[in-house]
Amino acid sequence: MPSKSSILSLCSLWAGQVASLSLPPLIPLIPGVTEPLTNNTPPLPILQIPSPPLSSPPFEGSDIKPKKIGYFWTGAGDKKHKDFLATYSLDDDTFGELIWITDIPSSGNDPHHLGSSLDGQTLVGGGLLSLLKTQDTAYYFDTSDPYRPEFLKSNRAVLSSITDEIRAKPDGGFFITYMGSAVGTSPGRLVETDANFNIIHEWPEDVDGTLNILGEQFSPHGLSIDFDKNVILTSDFVVPLSVLKPSTGVQYADTLRLWELSTRKIISTITIPNGGGIQDVKFIPGNPETAAIATAVALGQVWIIYPFRKDASGKQGVAELLYDLGPKARNVVAIYQDGKFLYLTLTTSNHIAALDVSDLDNIKRLDDPDEDQPTVSPHYVKVTPDQKHLVVTDYFVQTGDIGIVNVPADFKALYIDLNEDGSLSFNRSIDFTKEFSNRGGGKPHSSVVFDLTDPDKPYYY
Repeated sequence: MPSKSSILSLCSLWAGQVASLSLPPLIPLIPGVTEPLTNNTPPLPILQIPSPPLSSPPFEGSDIKPKKIGYFWTGAGDKKHKDFLATYSLDDDTFGELIWITDIPSSGNDPHHLGSSLDGQTLVGGGLLSLLKTQDTAYYFDTSDPYRPEFLKSNRAVLSSITDEIRAKPDGGFFITYMGSAVGTSPGRLVETDANFNIIHEWPEDVDGTLNILGEQFSPHGLSIDFDKNVILTSDFVVPLSVLKPSTGVQYADTLRLWELSTRKIISTITIPNGGGIQDVKFIPGNPETAAIATAVALGQVWIIYPFRKDASGKQGVAELLYDLGPKARNVVAIYQDGKFLYLTLTTSNHIAALDVSDLDNIKRLDDPDEDQPTVSPHYVKVTPDQKHLVVTDYFVQTGDIGIVNVPADFKALYIDLNEDGSLSFNRSIDFTKEFSNRGGGKPHSSVVFDLTDPDKPYYY
């Protein structure tokens, strides 16, 4: 392992040089020349030909102005046309009507997570596989007109790649987990942007933090921040490169990192034994101990994290088992939505679980684990701001011939009614395969919901 002094020198160098990069495509668009290259190039092992995207087919936008708007960060199914942000009505009378499509200037990103600024003026979406075409990994959209989003800019980090979870900063800008290094290995980084969405830091940048992430797998996927209590939690999932061929198997992590927000320094590493991928973590609103909930994939379990408790050795941060989701949840992907009720997508079991977590000493399961639900590969989940609906996207990851993770999906956005007791009532969906058949279908991975019902109190989530 490098000496502490050499790490210090590197940290100082990185801290002074980290900045946003945004590079043009390596192969520029030449009409009539590059289209055959894009259409006919076979998949390569890992890195792909950085061909320019095919222009998106024409579409007819809608002039409706619904109070509830769904934004879906979507990949072109053929991986050749431009990836895009799809804007839909979520109002009851116009549900599922396509309002607008906002293209980005690249393809094959496998659009991943999507997040909103606190003022609702900007969305940012990350590309899971952008690295493979050596293109930008974070894409920003101007939503000052919520019915006509415009592509704003894109950039990439220097030390890290594989964009995942997003949290807005109160003073503008974002924190974003980048699960892998610049080449998709461990360690990743916690990236921070300024209010103009330029990358200003790739944390950690101090000596002890750098030694921490070099000493044990650091693949940050989940991200939760309590700005009032001055703590950050990131959860480690997988080494991104390990899902691509040639691979000896996916490399999962069992850890979370607890950070001090004000200094951006890692306080401790919290381990869930045999967790097999800690995919998500969220602080519980209003919890007196600032507790958070984390999902352990291999175990099919929900764990509770106490960031201010100390273990027997005096180390800050304690993890305890909260709820076992049962055998159908083992080795499946679970991501969750926080609040009084907890919703977890068991992706490869084609199931959405619902828990009443209002009393952490008496967890109640609200779904029937043996029920056949009308969903295939549910993954990303959002409760609408009015707490009446659950938005779920039925797509996780498909690496195709170049990888070993290809989870079947029906590529739908589900709009599920929430009953008063928190249970689910399935009734509406948007079919991205049919809607975008002229580009090989659409693969919606994540969503953001705007609720403009009360003009004086809009919600962006």
